Amino acid sequence: MRGGAEIHLGEISARLVADGHEVTVLTTDAQDFELFWDPQARRILKHEGWHDGVRILRFPVRHLPFPLLAYPALRRLLWLLSAFHPIPNSWLFSLSRYTPWVPDLSRWLSETKEGFDLVAGMTICFEPLLEAGLHFARRRDIPFVIYPLTHLGAGANPAEDSLSRFYTMRHQVELVKKSDALLAQTPSEQKFYESQGMSGAKIHVAGPGVHPPDVLGGNGARFRIQHQLDAPIVSCISSMSYDKGTVHLVEAARRLWDAGDTLHLILAGAILGPFRHYLESLPAGERDRIMLLGPITEGVKRDLLAASDIVAMPSRTDSFGILYLEAWLYGKPVIAAQTWGVNDLIEHGRDGFLVPFGDVAALAAAIKQLLKYPAERAALGSQGKQKVYQLHTWERKYAVVREVYEHLVNLEV
Repeated sequence: MRGGAEIHLGEISARLVADGHEVTVLTTDAQDFELFWDPQARRILKHEGWHDGVRILRFPVRHLPFPLLAYPALRRLLWLLSAFHPIPNSWLFSLSRYTPWVPDLSRWLSETKEGFDLVAGMTICFEPLLEAGLHFARRRDIPFVIYPLTHLGAGANPAEDSLSRFYTMRHQVELVKKSDALLAQTPSEQKFYESQGMSGAKIHVAGPGVHPPDVLGGNGARFRIQHQLDAPIVSCISSMSYDKGTVHLVEAARRLWDAGDTLHLILAGAILGPFRHYLESLPAGERDRIMLLGPITEGVKRDLLAASDIVAMPSRTDSFGILYLEAWLYGKPVIAAQTWGVNDLIEHGRDGFLVPFGDVAALAAAIKQLLKYPAERAALGSQGKQKVYQLHTWERKYAVVREVYEHLVNLEV
């Protein structure tokens, strides 16, 4: 099951190939995100392959001694040093190269004789990979475009809560500012980098989209029959963790069950270790009421979306949230956490609900209201569906990306 960044980059890459371009994606061999700090996590064994005409090269993640301690310690040290301005950014970049540590990727970039016209990098929390791409672009004198996918958090102002500071460290912001163009997810991300001194002329708001034929076609009745479900369904399709709001969603469901409300809670996606420990702490009877699907195929995902009455992902670690677009295509109302970026996408009370991150009472109240009023659910889902077709199809988003790329490449010719 692909995450949002993989979907985003994959769609752009496939469309570039369809337009006649050659695309090579350099990435790691991590099948599990935890591989960056846990050598026991799963790897993708095939290091070279093709998908939708896109060439994919995967490079192994390496580890320092005692990686379970070293990786989080280095990220914490980077955060602390970032706030201490006498420390130069060059020191921060040197430390960050081990988080994740993928030396073979940098080596390939330094040795390859292949020709490229443009380099694009995605996801600012993997800054050592992006920095390697930027240096390669500068050596070749070709444009570098960045998609930082910045998590601006749930604080009173962007980048002010504890989590978002790990995505807006001083050296990360410098990396973005050195880029020839920034393709921002939302106006909030655009304004943040403008506030950091980046020229507005270099920033273009595009964000991800959806291709409706790839998302639609789910059979909700089939899903309900297969799993013997007859009550309203609240679903979340995401990796499961505290920061994704999955713990709060379970706690909200427990409140509603205790109050006598009837609903099925269905969670699909990777089950991260801390969330698994949380589940094990619940009483067995309550744990059994939660349907855990784990990673699912695209076909099962479509059926689940079609079957759901409410799609909730109250996360603080999403800079946009493709899941909300997919739910809207099925006319489903969405519930999200009030975070910078997501609040550009969802209009509270018009096409979904926004609740404070971690506020279980508010989350339970939002679910209860939508369960109680089917007409409101339908109205919110209908407004969301209209928004997708008006603003968020890949045809619209890719046109922005293509124009930026063509402009930059033509400047270099």
